[in-house]
Amino acid sequence: MRSVELEVQPWQLVFATGAVRDRLVTALQAEAGAGAPKIPPLPDAFAHKRFELGAQMFGAMGIARDDSEGRRIAILHNWEFFGAPLAGVVCMHRALGLVDGVGVGMFLQTLLLALTARGLGTCVQASIAGYPEIVREELDIPAELTILCGLAVGYPDPSAPINSLRTPRDSIDGHVTFIEH
Repeated sequence: MRSVELEVQPWQLVFATGAVRDRLVTALQAEAGAGAPKIPPLPDAFAHKRFELGAQMFGAMGIARDDSEGRRIAILHNWEFFGAPLAGVVCMHRALGLVDGVGVGMFLQTLLLALTARGLGTCVQASIAGYPEIVREELDIPAELTILCGLAVGYPDPSAPINSLRTPRDSIDGHVTFIEH
């Protein structure tokens, strides 16, 4: 087997901290809090996974199913990067396609593993992609970049109940097919 390095490095990563991060958070929370937050939708076949994860997260935080205000407040934490001091935005050039998105995913997973190995906590956030115009304006991200997701980076609070949540994984049979000759 021949090993080949990835030649196209399709990712662009923008990090904000301090006053820039704070301005971004203020703008995102103002927009998301003004009505129903814009979260990129999932196809119907996958929407139940987001619902199930939400139920687990709200449960871990002690937020009852009928506590709509508690849920709303918890959801709005997405747009403050869950209090992390480093707010990242993962982008890819708009001319690139799905295959290049695989490269972004490989880079992002490697980054997350490296940060975790150094004791940092991370959270990849699809919610940030719901407000690309605000993210572009606050971070001066050019129009030729597609905003894929956000990335919260910081030291996890071990006393926060949500940080003890371990979400279940599907069985391998649901995602992998082995074919023998």
